[in-house]
Amino acid sequence: MGKEKFHKSQHWGFCNNVAMLVAEDKPGIGGEPLPGQKLKPEYSVFPKGMGSDAPAWIAFDKQVLSFDAYFEEEVPDKNQELYRIRHCKIYFYLEDDTIQVIEPQVKNSGITQGTIVRRHRIPLPPPHEDQFYTIDHFNINIEVILYARRYKIIDCDQFTKNFLRKMGVRLNPPADRPDDPYTKERQKILESMKPLRPYERIDTLKQFLEHDGQVLRFFCVWDDPESMFHDPRELVLHYYLSDDTIDIKEIIPVNSGRDAVPLFLRREKLPKYAPTGLYQPGTITSRTVLNVFGKLVGNRGRYILDNRKTGAVHQEFYRDSDLKIGAVINVWGRKIILCDCDEFTKEYYRTKYGIEDFTPVAYKAPPPPKPEKTFPPYTGFGSEEDSLCSCMSLLLKPPQKDFKKFMEKDRNGMESNILRFLAKLVTDSPIDKDRKFIISYFLSDDTISIFEQVQQNTGILGGKFLERGRIKKPGQELFKSEPSKYFKAQDLFVGARVCFHGHNFLLVDADEYTFNYMEKHANEFSMADIGIILKKLKDTAEPRSREIRQVFAAADPERSKVIEYEPFRNLIASITDGAFSEHEIITLGRYYSVREEYEMDLHFLLAVAQEQLKKNSFENFEQLSAVFLYNDREKCGALPHEMCRTICKSFKLPLADDDLQALLTMFGDDHKQVEYKKFVDGLNWRENQIPAFQTIKVKPVYLEDDLSGQPPSLPVKGIKYLPLLDDLFGKEE
Repeated sequence: MGKEKFHKSQHWGFCNNVAMLVAEDKPGIGGEPLPGQKLKPEYSVFPKGMGSDAPAWIAFDKQVLSFDAYFEEEVPDKNQELYRIRHCKIYFYLEDDTIQVIEPQVKNSGITQGTIVRRHRIPLPPPHEDQFYTIDHFNINIEVILYARRYKIIDCDQFTKNFLRKMGVRLNPPADRPDDPYTKERQKILESMKPLRPYERIDTLKQFLEHDGQVLRFFCVWDDPESMFHDPRELVLHYYLSDDTIDIKEIIPVNSGRDAVPLFLRREKLPKYAPTGLYQPGTITSRTVLNVFGKLVGNRGRYILDNRKTGAVHQEFYRDSDLKIGAVINVWGRKIILCDCDEFTKEYYRTKYGIEDFTPVAYKAPPPPKPEKTFPPYTGFGSEEDSLCSCMSLLLKPPQKDFKKFMEKDRNGMESNILRFLAKLVTDSPIDKDRKFIISYFLSDDTISIFEQVQQNTGILGGKFLERGRIKKPGQELFKSEPSKYFKAQDLFVGARVCFHGHNFLLVDADEYTFNYMEKHANEFSMADIGIILKKLKDTAEPRSREIRQVFAAADPERSKVIEYEPFRNLIASITDGAFSEHEIITLGRYYSVREEYEMDLHFLLAVAQEQLKKNSFENFEQLSAVFLYNDREKCGALPHEMCRTICKSFKLPLADDDLQALLTMFGDDHKQVEYKKFVDGLNWRENQIPAFQTIKVKPVYLEDDLSGQPPSLPVKGIKYLPLLDDLFGKEE
């Protein structure tokens, strides 16, 4: 028999012209089986022509067949049970034919549960141990042997059933799930131990879950009668809504001589009335029981729950409804007054109980007012701020500067934050009358510098007239305790007269940046606030509305609805009788002026924008188009102007805001909808590069640092007076 078996399993073959024994399952050339040879499949064989042609480890990745099974385990060393039924799960992984057996955890089982067989390929039982389990070995209501342990498969999940049906497997009907005899007996014992009498349920979980972390806080006072000076003791009472407990902490003043203790009253339920004597342990219980037989039956009692609660000791505790401002509570014989509470406590009582009166109880005299701190007068040495710091503390420190203001108002790109005015000297000297000065006010630190313009054949050297620094207002005492007042930005405007170190100046003009800055921050500069100016003019001119309309009509003989600035200025000055400053008249003229419109070539703007993008190596045009397309929900090819501007800002386009606004306006329509595709194509310097700039008529740019001539103001050539009259007196019928 041994020889026959040897001949069946092996035969002679040739390798490199050498005869040797080879296995029976060795295939022929190209892996094809030899005539009469049947190869055993090493892995599960799936039917061809169905599903994907990908290998199993790709097609069945993360797909697992789940079977419900059980096995019997002998218990030889216990007389209560002879065997034990243990339920488990068998997982078959389709990707590599591995098997895993897991037993679910059972509470109080006393058995080490979890993974019984780790995941790996499991061989078949003898005599086929050279083969492994495949999908063909699994079905419902069958037994499988895994390492000499017999598992009974009773059912599987729906995915497993569907998969096996597709594989052509005829599923057996599910088997019954047997119960463990010992577990069933234990369950009967536990059920027999349950009392059939009424059971009182005390559940505080709901209150804890609803109010956990919510604490009412009251500020209290206790007048200790045993203290020597009868001084009040300040306390803080905390009421915990989660379990109706109270703790009290004492606020011990500094240098009071009292010992610092953690708590005045530890956290517990506080009884309303202090008993004459303490209750013995077990006197107060949540339930009351009765001994039915007493000691008649073998000195062993039989207890049942007493629904009548005969002999129960009831004790009332403080609840949230008992606590309110002005109430007196008894804390183990100490009378404590509730004087005040915090905002959360007020809102809680306002919502739950509708209480609105939370007037605190005054229990101590208000603290005396702090004496006003006086400083000695300025000595004349150093600056006033530096001398004042020597009076503030023993350790001398330099005066603090407003660093936040410096960072906000310092030069940033094209924002200089410098207000420049053209000024003249107020003097009778014929030599000094024609001198012109540039007064620069630095908003970052409120300093002022003055430069004099160079004029030929005057005999006066121009240049720096006054070093940059803060300038005190005239008419102040030198040696005084109060700090001196300095010139602010609000003190400078066109038409103002200022005195700098004994020199009287008249501000006659300002540059364009100054006018724009003051109008932009009109809440800080009343002289540039068009609302205040119109209200002031309306109060003055409203009684003479008909006369003023005739005067303006007479100044426009050609009926062009536009008048020049000079006659407009003279009319406003005559109407207000000189009450308006020159800056207010200029602001009014700028608001209603006919601004000159300059041509702007689209190709020039695109060329400038492409040059900036090229210098900064910006090439994210595809991402920019994708974001525009994503925000275009209606797919109409246009987006609102502000949305396009926000998207461009998010990409940090290296373009000035004015240039970006101008480009978006040119690619937009009357409804402020921008065609974003044309906009991005125009900016794309890689594909649509504009080779050269085109000659255009551009608006003249005035440099702020050019101090060679008079700082120019906006040329107000004409003023539309009809909108002004309509805003003042309403539209004429």
